Amino acid sequence: MKKQLFKISLNTIIILSVSFSFTSCKKFLEVVPTNQVSDLTLWATQDNADLFLNNIYASVPTLETGDPWENFSDNSLNGQAGRVSTNVYGPGIYTPANTPNKWGQYTNIRKCNLFIERVTASSLPEDWKKVRLAEARFLRAYFYSILWTYHGGVPLITDVLNINEQGDAVFRARNTSEETASFIISECGAIEADLPVTAQSGRVTKGAALTLKGYAELFNASPLKNPSNDLARWEQAATTYKKVIDLNKYSLFPDYTTLFYEESNNNVEVIFSRQHLGGTSLANYIGQIGPRFVNGSLTGWGHVDPTQDLVDEYAMANGLPITDPGSGYNPQKPYVNREKRFYESIIYDESIWLGATMIMKQGVGSLNATDLNNSSISTRTGYYVIKGVNPKYAGAQDNGNSANWIIFRYAEVLLSYAEARNEATGPDQSVYDAVNEVRSRSDLPDLPAGLSQADMRKAIARERRVELAFEEKRLPDLLRLKLAETKLNGTVHAIKIDIVGGNTVYTVVPAGGGAKVFDPAKNYVLPIPQSAIDKNPNLEQNPNYQ
Repeated sequence: MKKQLFKISLNTIIILSVSFSFTSCKKFLEVVPTNQVSDLTLWATQDNADLFLNNIYASVPTLETGDPWENFSDNSLNGQAGRVSTNVYGPGIYTPANTPNKWGQYTNIRKCNLFIERVTASSLPEDWKKVRLAEARFLRAYFYSILWTYHGGVPLITDVLNINEQGDAVFRARNTSEETASFIISECGAIEADLPVTAQSGRVTKGAALTLKGYAELFNASPLKNPSNDLARWEQAATTYKKVIDLNKYSLFPDYTTLFYEESNNNVEVIFSRQHLGGTSLANYIGQIGPRFVNGSLTGWGHVDPTQDLVDEYAMANGLPITDPGSGYNPQKPYVNREKRFYESIIYDESIWLGATMIMKQGVGSLNATDLNNSSISTRTGYYVIKGVNPKYAGAQDNGNSANWIIFRYAEVLLSYAEARNEATGPDQSVYDAVNEVRSRSDLPDLPAGLSQADMRKAIARERRVELAFEEKRLPDLLRLKLAETKLNGTVHAIKIDIVGGNTVYTVVPAGGGAKVFDPAKNYVLPIPQSAIDKNPNLEQNPNYQ
């Protein structure tokens, strides 16, 4: 069913030519009048309209393997020098003219608006229209959530703009952050009843709409957007996430390792994912982020090197953090008796990958020796990531991977519910139940009873960071919780491993590549790209980026 949904065919190419040039359809059909025939053909059948909607689905962002957004957080660094996360975002030197940004979502929003307008006006069956329009509205809300997360308030455009017909009226001013949040939340609420609980693989469901709604509510309840700590906002998010739980549709997939592999696509934990199809332009290239060298051969690009700061968050097998005196942690045997998720996610010194022993030690001639100067192409931190990297697709050039990119999954719902409920009312039993359900998959014991709200907050934050590592959730969390000014100022850390007197010595050191800089006066949102402001004189730049 996935292949049917996202198959790139000749008909798709024809439809796309219309979608990108719908104001002038001369390239579509050489029939007079061309614009009328093109429109009638495009929206006359469910199959044709579905091809257009499928192209919008295919526009949903996936993992950018060259420089994933996880590298913009404190969870990882790019092992290849010269990347934007290291050279531009890390030192905080980005400007409106030179910034990582998410502004390209407006191309996708425009396609959503066109689909909604044309399908609404069509004579297609009403029951089909109801579901498909709800899907398109979800996708539009999702694209807006990306813009809002990283840029703040943005112009809310729900009509199809055409400068030839509307002139300067197409240049819309920015809506406020609160208006943008309200739009996302209200859209998801409005479509919830029109979406099925179960749908064709890859399509939007009721659970997806509720989860996006909960995400926007959680972000809007957090300190960045809620400085007065209005508890009603936290309660709203908790209520929405509880609705997802109460659907009784989702559960935790039993195997954390294979959860992200193609053979587990659309499993019981997945709520919404970007579909992939190996061997096509929709292939998943996640193998590129894996370890650089195995047995002397290049097998990946090492574009995601976990930091020591993240590694230190993985608990011991007994469930205690390594900072707990009773945990049994030994800094000179740092990889002994750690929790399962550590071994399922991280390549460390002397671990086994593809049948080879990975060596990150200094002075032994290993190609993977930790690069503390950020000058070679090996790991900058002493670690590589393997979470989601299927061994059979470990080659950096392989394009056969059909593993989907998971955007929302049930573990995140449980942890987000627990966070929102803990902030709204404190650590009641439902908070414990949600967190412990996630911990149990990794064979960790339940959290101790009697935690204070502050202690539970710390426990949830640790679980969230570890459970969702490398899924590009960390940077939004640092932003919404106003932790970026602490976590992204200064240095992140690596492990230096030496042989001294025949013994292995582990030393935590600053990672190569320079310190991170984060200015809280402006960096909690990215600047609006200067190219966008040049096109739209009504766009106001974010504060302190002038």
